[in-house]
Amino acid sequence: MRPHADTILKAFEDTKVVPVFYHEDPAVCVEVMKACYEGGIRVFEFTNRGEHARHNFAALRDVKTASMPDMYLGIGTIKNAADAKAYTDMGADFIVCPVVDPETAAYCKEQGILWVPGCMTPTEISIAEKNDAQLVKLFPGSSLGPGFVKAIKPLFPSLRFMPTGGVEPEKDNLQQWFDAGVVCVGMGSNLISKNAIEKQDWKGLSAKIKQTFAFIEALQ
Repeated sequence: MRPHADTILKAFEDTKVVPVFYHEDPAVCVEVMKACYEGGIRVFEFTNRGEHARHNFAALRDVKTASMPDMYLGIGTIKNAADAKAYTDMGADFIVCPVVDPETAAYCKEQGILWVPGCMTPTEISIAEKNDAQLVKLFPGSSLGPGFVKAIKPLFPSLRFMPTGGVEPEKDNLQQWFDAGVVCVGMGSNLISKNAIEKQDWKGLSAKIKQTFAFIEALQ
């Protein structure tokens, strides 16, 4: 049975760090997710970006089901309702989009699935809100910056925000984002570095994640 959208939304708020990852090799995907789990991650976004995405997502799902019962595994880079259905039929716990697509929003609402649209402007955020988004991905975070969050939060008091793209696992950068009012941050290559993958340094990746959590806990 799929977890309720509100349960997953709370998990985003509780975990505060959401890895965003894709790799062609399913074995690498599994090792990265395991390292993230060991580091304390409980929400993981795999991205629908390559020809092996569905096959690799299925591999992650099987590992999660077998050994990570408290991990929520979702799919990102979803731009239409058909892809959203394909992945939720495969067991995706949530859907993350780079855009605001009303058809995807309607599908997720009908199925009781957490839908996280990507927005860059107040108009897009307003459309997301009208389509019942509760959590909005601000993308690319590197272009928008913490100041953007501070400026828009009063306009959308009921929405939660998650910047993705350009967020750094460093104390000063994290402090700027969380002080601005985000509930969590999405991180890709800044967290899961190409170097760590090439060296298969899974222990180092877990340690980096633990350090990132320590930075965030120190802000509170």
